[in-house]
Amino acid sequence: MKTILLNNRPVGKPTVSNFEFVTEDKELSISEGEILLEAAYVSVDPYLRGRMSDAKSYVPPFQLNEPVQSGVVAKVVASKNEKFTEGDFVAGMLNWSTQQVSNGEGLNKVDGSKAPLSTYLGVLGMTGLTAYLGLTQIGKPKAGETIVVSGAAGAVGSVVGQIAKILGLHVIGIAGTDEKIDMLKDKFGFDAGINYNTSKDINADIKRLAPNGVDVYFDNVGGPISDAVLFNINHFARIIICGAISVYNDTETPTGVSVQPFLVKNSALMQGFIVSNYADKFPEAMQQLSGWLAEGKLKYTETIVEGFDNIPTAFIDLFEGKNKGKMIVKI
Repeated sequence: MKTILLNNRPVGKPTVSNFEFVTEDKELSISEGEILLEAAYVSVDPYLRGRMSDAKSYVPPFQLNEPVQSGVVAKVVASKNEKFTEGDFVAGMLNWSTQQVSNGEGLNKVDGSKAPLSTYLGVLGMTGLTAYLGLTQIGKPKAGETIVVSGAAGAVGSVVGQIAKILGLHVIGIAGTDEKIDMLKDKFGFDAGINYNTSKDINADIKRLAPNGVDVYFDNVGGPISDAVLFNINHFARIIICGAISVYNDTETPTGVSVQPFLVKNSALMQGFIVSNYADKFPEAMQQLSGWLAEGKLKYTETIVEGFDNIPTAFIDLFEGKNKGKMIVKI
């Protein structure tokens, strides 16, 4: 059995040395009410970086010398819990461990015959819920409006853009390579894209691609990209703050334009969120996402990394933009 612990807290960008691999030659046993799980797929996500610091946040930080946790799809290999049977697959927040014991709380059964198991960590998991609920509950999109999505080729951004298209919006995505921009337009149906690494003036590019201004901005990155979008927002624009990957590894307080004048001048809304704010809406959101996926209206891209030992590297690669869509490790 292998487990990955948080060895020390990252300063700046995480490195493999922040993690410790522990191998134990022991067989796990289960008691009444418990299940034995074997990891099948592990999700790595930018928000985990925040939990590796000891700063106060919306979830407690990971403890040193304890297992790191994230979304995991696992197989039930033994059960003494009447709710689960051997051979079931479940998804939930679990340790980075090849095997572990659980009492089943917080785990949901997933059906690999209806959709690939990995999708329950992505488009049919927290990724899809984050995209759908952030866009609909805060963005309140209306057909004919224009939306800009940053981090558009990532797990959440690529789903946001597609949902916006389904709802009748003009969709502009911002990503870091021409290949990703092509994917956004050709696979996901975005109307236009901006490569932030080759753009000479993102502000001007947004103005050119959105001559009538930006009504909704779904922000996954923060930093200068988001500053550029502010110069193009319309009256009553809605700015959805989902993430800020561009500054997660900063060791000094980041600086940027002051948002207040833009919000006041345009009577605009800027709101951050975490997906659990809308937990009561998960069932209806899942039903909608599943329906769109079954109808072929929603597509997804995954970057699958093979091997348990590669989980930390896959996580670190997120900050280099090496993923297209959802980054998942197959065990």
